Amino acid sequence: MYKVKVYVTLRESVLDPQGTAVKQSLHSMAYREVSDVRIGKYIELSIKQVSEDIDQYIRNMCQKLLANTVIEDYRYEIEEVVAQ
Repeated sequence: MYKVKVYVTLRESVLDPQGTAVKQSLHSMAYREVSDVRIGKYIELSIKQVSEDIDQYIRNMCQKLLANTVIEDYRYEIEEVVAQ
């Protein structure tokens, strides 16, 4: 079994209005040292053994559903979990 952590973020060239709003709110709360905020998604998956390459399996999921690859980048970490 695998535990997979997927991180999806907007590409640097894409404006992030939600991040801008959070930054402005932080500044209004006296956290003026914050120079930038980018908002993203964190997805955690538990995956049983698969018959294909696990990297390709996860890339397919990310490209088909989990990330909009036109405006978002993604990365992931795979941890093999040993059943007890």
